[in-house]
Amino acid sequence: MPQNLPERPHFFARHRALLEQAVAATASRGHWTPYPESPSRSVYGEDAAKAGEAAFHERLGGHFELPGHPASGTTSATETSPYGFPLGVTYPRLAPDEAVAAARAATGPWRAAGPDARAGVAAEILARLNAASFEIAHAVQHTTGQAFVMAFQAGGPHAQDRGLEAVAYAWAEQKRHPGAARWSKPQRKGGPLLMDKKFTPVGRGVALLIACNTFPTWNGYPGLFASLVTGNPVVVKPHPGAVLPLAITVRIAREVLTEAGFDPNVVILAAEESGERTAAAYALHPDVRIIDFTGSTAFGDWLETHARQAAVYTEKAGLNTVVLDSTDDYRGLLGNLAFSLSLYSGQMCTTPQNLLVPREGFATDQGVKTADEFAVDLGAALDKLLGDPARAAGTLGAIVNDGVRERLEEAAGLGRTVRASAPVEHPEHPDAVVRTPLVARLDADADREIYTREWFGPISFVIGTDSTEHGLRIFRETVRAHGALTAAVHSTDEDVLAATELAALDAGVHLSENLTGGVFVNQSAAFSDFHGSAANPAASATLSDPAFVTGRFATLQSRRPATAEEHTEESADA
Repeated sequence: MPQNLPERPHFFARHRALLEQAVAATASRGHWTPYPESPSRSVYGEDAAKAGEAAFHERLGGHFELPGHPASGTTSATETSPYGFPLGVTYPRLAPDEAVAAARAATGPWRAAGPDARAGVAAEILARLNAASFEIAHAVQHTTGQAFVMAFQAGGPHAQDRGLEAVAYAWAEQKRHPGAARWSKPQRKGGPLLMDKKFTPVGRGVALLIACNTFPTWNGYPGLFASLVTGNPVVVKPHPGAVLPLAITVRIAREVLTEAGFDPNVVILAAEESGERTAAAYALHPDVRIIDFTGSTAFGDWLETHARQAAVYTEKAGLNTVVLDSTDDYRGLLGNLAFSLSLYSGQMCTTPQNLLVPREGFATDQGVKTADEFAVDLGAALDKLLGDPARAAGTLGAIVNDGVRERLEEAAGLGRTVRASAPVEHPEHPDAVVRTPLVARLDADADREIYTREWFGPISFVIGTDSTEHGLRIFRETVRAHGALTAAVHSTDEDVLAATELAALDAGVHLSENLTGGVFVNQSAAFSDFHGSAANPAASATLSDPAFVTGRFATLQSRRPATAEEHTEESADA
């Protein structure tokens, strides 16, 4: 090991048991989390909630300081809370060439530290992020529009789970091979051929994280931590509307890196002006060798096509589909679907859009329900769920941007509405834009051009089909062509469930069956559920699996002849 490296074993020793548990959890796939999801005083401390809220409010209207961070200027304030007020926060600003150069210059000692040290630093970063969960929750709430409890859970502990999951895969895959080996090949005459060999995991280079507006931490942490642990510095490029959650993350990461004796520029914040669109410039930089992206299909496809020098991991969008064949719990089905459509106003990449229902009806415990009747009943279930404004606001959150509002207006203009989207007055934030889901009734044959397009937001279509078989054919064809991140089926017939599983395998999408209780199709649990699939066009990666980390590093070897004396000494010691 080079002599100039500082001593830094303490973080790995502190977190080794956690890392080993995390690796075991990826293999067992059962429920496991080290980060409690309840924003409870008994869990996080009596003063944690107040301190986190105060820390958030102290950020407003000021400049976000990142000690030692390179900068050639300051951004303007680009974030406005969907709940009706500007955040007014500015950030260090630097050009893409400056950011990449600073990150690249920090690479050497980070690469030389090895998988154990890097995993220990990553685990310490996650521990401190967990301690800052309340501050991060307020930052997520007021940049994404998520309701507070969801912002706490999805933006805090659940995102941390996904980050640790990536750490576990990255750490385990780098340790799959030994660090050193003695190679001995017997010869017919004389002693064996002896070689000493070393094997070193080496990162690809600078990683670029292009984060989204709606789930900046949940979608951002897997790529961030997978790249870090595999030895790559990371440039974090937030969406201009959701910078603060990742700025807090970068600040904590840089603090830990500094304490561990590394250059904090192993993690760089690349904030930009609204409309500046630096992501493309970063993505084509020759020193950017890894890209993680969550966002639109158009830009994700562009990255996959043009950023040829990099390993590109995308999560885009698709046509999340539900096939309805039969149920013995119609009330539970409606309640579960209504919540799935309402959660965060449908602004999730996993929210169902296309509900495929036989026109003439499907069997339920309340009799046969036609597609028209089901659409009306689903609207009534939404009315029941969202009837109380306070409860509705806690489920819906706020509309994140103008694009979602414009799609709602366009969907209303189709003239097929069964249940109209309606405004909800938020009890705490009167300027928040809150809308309930719109449900429209379409036909599988006549309206194909409508439902084969993604309508991100609180918009879903009840699509009448000739039969369940017809619906399965549409499901398979549309997901294979356009992608999906989730799929679901309701049936009491094992043959139909088997046929749907086969269709999902053909289409390359994860499937949920007969969800009527407290598990919802648009939620996934780290260490158990796989999220996304490179098997269909909606994504090029899965959060998380070995393929998500192995492309971020190469195992390089060095070798030298070993002397017979060394071999003899080794044999005597043994």
